[in-house]
Amino acid sequence: MTQTLDDQSENAWQTLQRVILPPQAQMDTVPLYVDMGTAAGVQIPTTGESTERDKRPRTISSQAREAHAEDFLSRVSMMVRPGERVSFGTYFNAFPASYWRRWTTVESVRLSVTTSGPGAVVVYKSNARGSLQRVDSQRVEGDVTTAFDLSLKPFGDGGWYWFDVVAAAEPVAIRRAEWQASGEAPKRGSVTLQITTLNKTDFCLDNLRLLAQDTEALDVVQEILIVDQGTQKVSEADGFAEVKAQLGSRLRVIEQANLGGSGGFSRGMYEAVANGSDYVLLMDDDIVVETESILRLVTFADRCKTPTIVGGHMFDLYNRTVLHTFGEVVNPYRIQPALPSEDMELGHDFLVSNLRQTPWLHRRCDVDYNGWWMCLIPTSVIREIGLSLPIFIKWDDSEYGLRAKSRGFPTVSMPGAAVWHVSWIDKDDLVGWQAYFHTRNRAITALLHSPYELGGRVIRELQQDDVKHLLSMQYATVQGRTWAVQDLLKGPGSLRGLLEKKLPEIRKMLSEHTDSLFKPDPDEFPAPRMAKPPRHGQGFSRPKKMLLVPWAVKTMARQLVKPVVDSTRERPQANIPHIDNKWWRMSQYDSAIVSNAEGTGASWYKRDPEVLRRMLSESAKLHGELLLRWRSLSAEYKAALDELTSIEAWKNTFDEHTVSDSR
Repeated sequence: MTQTLDDQSENAWQTLQRVILPPQAQMDTVPLYVDMGTAAGVQIPTTGESTERDKRPRTISSQAREAHAEDFLSRVSMMVRPGERVSFGTYFNAFPASYWRRWTTVESVRLSVTTSGPGAVVVYKSNARGSLQRVDSQRVEGDVTTAFDLSLKPFGDGGWYWFDVVAAAEPVAIRRAEWQASGEAPKRGSVTLQITTLNKTDFCLDNLRLLAQDTEALDVVQEILIVDQGTQKVSEADGFAEVKAQLGSRLRVIEQANLGGSGGFSRGMYEAVANGSDYVLLMDDDIVVETESILRLVTFADRCKTPTIVGGHMFDLYNRTVLHTFGEVVNPYRIQPALPSEDMELGHDFLVSNLRQTPWLHRRCDVDYNGWWMCLIPTSVIREIGLSLPIFIKWDDSEYGLRAKSRGFPTVSMPGAAVWHVSWIDKDDLVGWQAYFHTRNRAITALLHSPYELGGRVIRELQQDDVKHLLSMQYATVQGRTWAVQDLLKGPGSLRGLLEKKLPEIRKMLSEHTDSLFKPDPDEFPAPRMAKPPRHGQGFSRPKKMLLVPWAVKTMARQLVKPVVDSTRERPQANIPHIDNKWWRMSQYDSAIVSNAEGTGASWYKRDPEVLRRMLSESAKLHGELLLRWRSLSAEYKAALDELTSIEAWKNTFDEHTVSDSR
């Protein structure tokens, strides 16, 4: 139903989601807010005799036009030029109807669009297959607010609502547009917004400035809490005094020892419970936040049927139209992150394929957890299931999501709420100092949550990964992984004591291995020289899958017994870019210079048969012990979970490690 509203009737509705536009400083993000093409979508074949190829959806689109910066009048208004069309079927402005239908008490919504000038407003929807369906339209003239009442019933498995605005012979301005709900509004929840930081002062200050400028987002924020665990203090940085004056008593800084992400975010959880907030919003330090996301997460969580963890998505900080992932689950057999659907993809670029052209984005994505780059957790959930495990970093967010799910509290990764963050593609946290935490915490998560006997494939994959790292001459990484299993076998009682002291131990160990000593200038290493070139000059290729096992056995045997060529101790055989650092390739060298994922340096990998023999034997022994003790260890960790994550236990840790509190 379409109608024109006066101001009095408009005030009877509550805003669920405003249409927003990019700041002038972020015009590279325009495709996430508006789409300058005509109505477009996917065509779903309907004939019964189609071939398999014909059954695949076909994209229907027209050439998109560039947006003009001067057409964006404010964060909520823009101008449409004569004869042109602007679509709000975009990531930040389409309405994710299936999520509201599935998780909240909202049964219908109203789209309210205020315009100035002649034109038309056209409303569309999609289904879970991504097919576009026209819903309604209305011609507009002069200054008018037009409303469309829309049911959420058809969105059981997926689908969005959105609208286009078409200008006539003269320009039409969109003054404001909102997705609204009727009925009695729930009490608006209050938020403690918490950022854990380690020497990222510039990012912290930039986000504090963004928050200070957005008064509407600040309306729901009871406290902004910076948990500073670094040596470069936010409170001492240039510009802090200015932003502190803007935010006043709402901003608080706690300085504590480096307890990792789990210790920093647990501090935020603890303080949110203590100050009476309804939610804690956990955010990384090295992000750029879309501040409207705060309102959207709280508005959605306020209307959820049960207390629900609601998270935002992560876009690539350096390629801002690229979405890292639309949602993640934990593969229960492998205890590894996975995509909820085989149709989904990592690193989707909305500049290449917009929302209307991408069928899998229309299927509702149900998840096990949301990354703590931006995640809203009700304090009622924290009181029920506790805080994070004291595991420093890695797997803290996914374990918490699995724990919440097992206690009846779902997690929703909410479209239209997001931050920009450095993509995982530009990092490699499976090697170096983080390998210890990945290995230990993955195994702990499996001990606590795996539904399979002996953890499914976890033990097998842990040992296989050791072999791959050893074949790659990554001895420092394997030493860290060895320590991880050793500490795991000590049981849950040792976890909290490792929070502050383990990382320094790992860093000291890394300094003793050449494969983890990085130099920024390649000329600091000797020039590479290959005494014996690859066969037929073809380089090293990946072995075929059917031959992989015998090939790996032969390669390992060669590395174990074949002496290292003396010349390779003094001079590397090759320079290997990070992208080519594959275990099956590295296993063919005795010595190589390998660059890191960030491109900031390189290290010297050197084969050492003696170290290889010792580490391989130790790995086999430890994983054998882990297999034998799996059932008893699982029982130990499960029995200790409530105490490890309790508010009281974490309070004692914070009291011991707090340096200052600006309360």
